[in-house]
Amino acid sequence: MSASNAPTSRVTMLRHEVGQSEAVDGNAGIRPRLLIVDDIGDNRSVLTRRFQRRGFEVVEAESGLAAIELINKEPFDLVLLDVMMPGIDGIETLRRIRSQKSPSALPVIMVTAKSESDNIVDALDLGANDYVTKPVDFAVALARVNTQISRKRAEQHVLAMNDELRRANEDLERRVEERTKRLIDANQRLKVEIADREESQARSQYLAYHDSLTGLGNRLLFKEQLEEALNDVAVMPHPLSVLFLDLDGFKAINDTLGHSIGDQLLKSVATKLRDLLRQTDRIARLGGDEFAILQMSASQPSSSIALAEKIIEVVGLPCSIDGHEVTVGASVGIAIARAGEMNTENFLKSADLAMYGAKSDGRGTYRMFDPEMDMAVQARRALERDMRTALAQDGFRLFYQPLINVQTKQVTAFEALMRWQHPERGVVPPSEFIPVAEEMGLIVQLGEWALRQACAEAMQWPDGICVSVNLSPLQFAKGNLVSTVLHALASTGLPATRLELEITESVLLEKSERNIAILNQLRDLGVRISMDDFGTGYSSIGYLRSFPFDKIKIDQSFVRDLLVDEGSLAIVRAIAGLGVSFGMTTTAEGVETEEQMQCLNREGCIEVQGYLYSRPVPAGEIVRLLDSLAGRGLYPSA
Repeated sequence: MSASNAPTSRVTMLRHEVGQSEAVDGNAGIRPRLLIVDDIGDNRSVLTRRFQRRGFEVVEAESGLAAIELINKEPFDLVLLDVMMPGIDGIETLRRIRSQKSPSALPVIMVTAKSESDNIVDALDLGANDYVTKPVDFAVALARVNTQISRKRAEQHVLAMNDELRRANEDLERRVEERTKRLIDANQRLKVEIADREESQARSQYLAYHDSLTGLGNRLLFKEQLEEALNDVAVMPHPLSVLFLDLDGFKAINDTLGHSIGDQLLKSVATKLRDLLRQTDRIARLGGDEFAILQMSASQPSSSIALAEKIIEVVGLPCSIDGHEVTVGASVGIAIARAGEMNTENFLKSADLAMYGAKSDGRGTYRMFDPEMDMAVQARRALERDMRTALAQDGFRLFYQPLINVQTKQVTAFEALMRWQHPERGVVPPSEFIPVAEEMGLIVQLGEWALRQACAEAMQWPDGICVSVNLSPLQFAKGNLVSTVLHALASTGLPATRLELEITESVLLEKSERNIAILNQLRDLGVRISMDDFGTGYSSIGYLRSFPFDKIKIDQSFVRDLLVDEGSLAIVRAIAGLGVSFGMTTTAEGVETEEQMQCLNREGCIEVQGYLYSRPVPAGEIVRLLDSLAGRGLYPSA
C-alpha cells in the first residue's frame, strides 16, 4: 500500500450474503458488526465477502479519517485496521480511536506486514487488542476476531451485570433507606405515642388521686396515705393524728353568691391550709367543704390542738373575692391514733364525729374524739332513720292548742303543733326532732304534710275558727311555698282567710327581699301572717316596718315572768302598744294562770294561749274541748 496509489477517500457498506454463520463461535442470534479499514479496495472486498459469509455485518472504510467518522456515528463490535495507509496511518487512527473508545469498548485488531514488527509493538502500546499479518490467514483472522468480540461481549455482559447489580444495590439501598426512614418515623411516632400515653396515664393517675378544683389530694389518696401511716404505727409506734374540718357558713355563701364565688373561696381556703402544714403533713379535700389533715411525727395531742387553733384563726379571716367580702369559719375534729385499735375507716370516722361535736358546741372551735361521741352519733342516725320511716308511714300527728280572744271571750284559732309517738321510745319532744328535721332538710316535707293535714282537719271545725301553722325558714329557701299553700287550700276546700302562717324573724334574716315577696304573695291570697316569738331577736321592731303582719306573738319567756319582773312587764306593754299602733293583733303565749291573763288583758293584749285554757290535744278531741271551753263561757268565733 503506497500513498501515491491511494484512491479518493470513500466509505462503502457491503450487504450481508446469506450463508453459514461462524461469527462469534457460530452464535447466529447476534450479528457482529465489523469495520474494515484499508486503503486498498480489493483487500477490503476479499475480507468483507468472507466475513459476511460467516454471518458478520461489515462496513468498509478506505481511510483512517473515514473510519473515525463512522465510529463517531455508528456502533461496531470490532475494527480491522490496516497499519500502512496514506493520510493518517493505522497507528495514528488507533491513537484517535483510543482517545474515545477503550480496548474493551471497541476492540481493534491491527493488520500489518510481517516486517512491521515495530508498528505492532507501537500499536499494542497504544491499546490494540491483537494483530494479524499479511497475507491474511482468514482462519486466524476469524478466530482472533471472534475471540475479541466474545471477550468484548463477555466484558459488556459483566459490565451489564455489574450495572444491574449496581442498580440492584442502589435500589436495595434506596429501599433500605426508605424502610429505615419509615422505621425511624414509626419509632418516633411510637415514642410520641408512648410519651402521650404515659402523660395521659400520669394525668389520669393524678386526677384519680387529686381534687380538680384545689389541687389537693382527694379522699382516695388520703385514705391510702392514712392506711400506710397506720401500718407504720403498728410496726413502730409514733404519734399520729387526723384533723377533720368543715367550713362554717360556706353553704350560705354558695347559695347567695353562686358556685363560682364558692369555688374560689374553697381554693383560697385550700391555699391557706397548705401553708400551715409541715413537710411531713398530708392534706386532702374530701368533698364539698370538708378537708382532712394527716399529722405525723409530732407530739400529740398538743401539736394537733395548736394546728386546729391556727386553722380556726386563719380560715376565719375575711376574704375578698370578686368584690365580695366573704367570711367563713371552721369546725375541727381531732382523732389521735391508738396502736392496734384503729383502721382507716374508724380513724376517719372518729375525726368526723369529733368535728360534728365541734359544730354541735357552737361551731368555730375544735373537739377531740371521745368514744361517747360515737354513741351519740349512732343515736342521732337512728333518730334520722326513724323520722324518715315515720313520715313515710304516717307516724306524725298534729295536736292543737286554742287561742282565746280575751276581749270577746271567743276561741279564734287553734295552733297546729307537731307530735311524734315513737313505737319504742314513746313521745319524742318537738324540741328534739324538729331541729334534726331542719338539719336533715326533712322539715320541708314535714311542713308540707303539716299544712295539708291542718287544713283538712280545720274543715271539721266551726267556720269562725282559724288554724295556725308554723313555717320553717327552709320552706322559704327550698320549698315552693306559695304553690304548696295553694294546693293545700284547694285540695281541702279551706278558705284562705281561715289559715294563719307563723314565721320567726330568721325568715327575714337571709334573702329578706325574696322572702318578703313570698309573704306578700301569701297575704294576697287572703292568708294571715303572724310573727312568732316576737321580742326575742335583735331587730324585731324593724321587721314590723318591712312587712304588715296580721299578728305578733309575745314569746312565753316574757309572759312567764310577767308578774314578778318589771322588765318583762314593760316589754309586754311595749309590744301590745306596738300592736295597737300598727293595727296588729297581739297574742301572748304560755299563759298558765288567771292572774297572767288578767294582767295581759289590762296591758292591751288581744289573744292569749296556754295551759290556762288547754294543753295541745289531738284533732279528735277538738269538739270535746270546744264544749269544755263553752262551759267556761268561751265560744267559737262567729
